[in-house]
Amino acid sequence: MLKTGKKLLKYRRFSEEFKKKIVHEYEYGQLSVSSLSETYSISFQCIYRWIHQYSSYNKAGIQVVEMKDSQESKLKAQQKRIAELEQSLGQKQLYLEYLEKMIELANEEYAIDIKKNSNTPPSGGFRTTKKS
Repeated sequence: MLKTGKKLLKYRRFSEEFKKKIVHEYEYGQLSVSSLSETYSISFQCIYRWIHQYSSYNKAGIQVVEMKDSQESKLKAQQKRIAELEQSLGQKQLYLEYLEKMIELANEEYAIDIKKNSNTPPSGGFRTTKKS
């Protein structure tokens, strides 16, 4: 009981808009019933009741079968691909930093400017450079 004297409800109430939104997400394959249940902390039974109530093609008495190749599996595959690409990008970044350091060391050790400015003329051939 609250200080104002009102009792706390033991269950939640959802607006009709919210229920239709959940059904829409399910019908268009954005999320499965299990992922909707986890995402919004709503029971399976409640979601199935809403599907039977608000869906245009899933009515009570008809068994709802979810396809394995749903949006959820595609989403998981895309997330896995993103993780792989991020890892690859990280490795390339480390390699790039390694090469930058090697260029810097070559410049210090051998006085060779490997990174030439774009406005410098091309080299004259096999002339040797003097150490400074």
